[in-house]
Amino acid sequence: MMDRDATPSLTETPVPAVGFLSGLSGKLLLLTAVFVMIAEVLIFVPSVANMRLMWLRDRLNTAAAASVVIEGLPDQELPRPVQEETLLATGTKAIVLKKADASRMVAAVDMPPSVDAQYDLSDVSLPTSIYDAFDTLLFGGDRVIRVYGPVGETTTRIELLLDEGPLRRAMLRYARNIFIISMVISLITASPIFFALNRLLIRPIRGMTANIRQFAADPSNPARVLEPSGGRDEIAVAGVHLAAMQQTLQRTLKEQKNLADLGLAVSKINHDMRNILSSAQLMSDRLSDVDDPVVKRVAPKLLRSIDRAVGYTNEVLSYGRMREPEPRRRFVALHPLVQEVSEVLSLDARGDIAFVAQIEPGLEVDADGEQLFRVIHNLCRNAVEALAQDPGIERRTVLVSGLRTGSVVSIAIEDNGPGMPEKARENLFAAFRGSVRSGGTGLGLAIARELVLAHGGTIALVEKVTPGTLFRIELPDRPVPLDAFRHRA
Repeated sequence: MMDRDATPSLTETPVPAVGFLSGLSGKLLLLTAVFVMIAEVLIFVPSVANMRLMWLRDRLNTAAAASVVIEGLPDQELPRPVQEETLLATGTKAIVLKKADASRMVAAVDMPPSVDAQYDLSDVSLPTSIYDAFDTLLFGGDRVIRVYGPVGETTTRIELLLDEGPLRRAMLRYARNIFIISMVISLITASPIFFALNRLLIRPIRGMTANIRQFAADPSNPARVLEPSGGRDEIAVAGVHLAAMQQTLQRTLKEQKNLADLGLAVSKINHDMRNILSSAQLMSDRLSDVDDPVVKRVAPKLLRSIDRAVGYTNEVLSYGRMREPEPRRRFVALHPLVQEVSEVLSLDARGDIAFVAQIEPGLEVDADGEQLFRVIHNLCRNAVEALAQDPGIERRTVLVSGLRTGSVVSIAIEDNGPGMPEKARENLFAAFRGSVRSGGTGLGLAIARELVLAHGGTIALVEKVTPGTLFRIELPDRPVPLDAFRHRA
């Protein structure tokens, strides 16, 4: 068995230090920035494709403007210097104008031997433009491309040959600018969210965590109970429930401490108390033999008081044990057992309370006889004491009935007394809290319930229309092996 002192407590458990990035604050900041960047990426993809198309169309429009002027000149080849200036102004290697009936080379210098890619800007879909843009960003830069499209609203078409390097450099600058702007937007967006969430969530959670640790260090200190913030959000509601749980735990710990102190005190005084009560019983027995009317009238009351004190002591000791012994079950005749309970309660001597047993003839219960006697005795004694507190009731009666239905025996203990108070109903089977009488321990019902459950049965308080209290016990028979059934048959 592990030593109890060797078990680490909550306050002794090492708690790792929470860094900024490993804490909720840092994670919230990073997640917010990442989500904003993802949104920016979704915006960047079509925008960079559109930027590429605009760049190419700008080159087409510039070349078209220059070509329209040149087209008005006589149909002859332009001088070399003019071609170079035109190509330099438009950033192209060659410009070709096409009409329905003819094509004209407007300008061309250092014609490349081949064209690596060609693009028609007259009708470009979004997926195609995105694909072409990333193709240029990832694999372009050293290629010669052919770009063509219409000149304004006319039927004339213009074709350009140009290096892809300037286009790729412009796209990279655009991507860099978009990235910087996205980072700035992410930080600007994430910062208010970070501070808001840190104030609304992180700080209250840290406060609750610190309070839990402080409470674990000294749970009996009322000052360690969390003070709810009074808000209406989920964190505030969690704080209210945490405070209620801590208060309940404090009450439970206090009750457990009281029970432990009680058990220790009872164990210390038990031996001496038994000797004192034994001496008192011997003297009371001698007093009952004295021929004095006053003594004869007082002696039975004294004996009952001493017996009640012995019963309380034994109940406390019985409940203080770890558990009741396992029931040694056998079929017990119920009627003689109930008659023995009546004799122990001395109801025949009292005469003012009637004890009635309505039990099926020959009814047997599969139970431990001693434990079943304790259960019925506890319930009947409670009924007798309840009736004794109200002498104004006519025909005070304790009724014990029993019947068998199949393999289940039902036992009912009923009285016509004042009934059970509401406070006793709320803690019906709770030790030290479910007592009906002033000064009672409440152990009788707790022990009775434990014994009945050990038999696999149930015990419950039954609501009744007439005044009084009714408890019903239901005890099932054990499963009978086939050989045992044949032997009994």
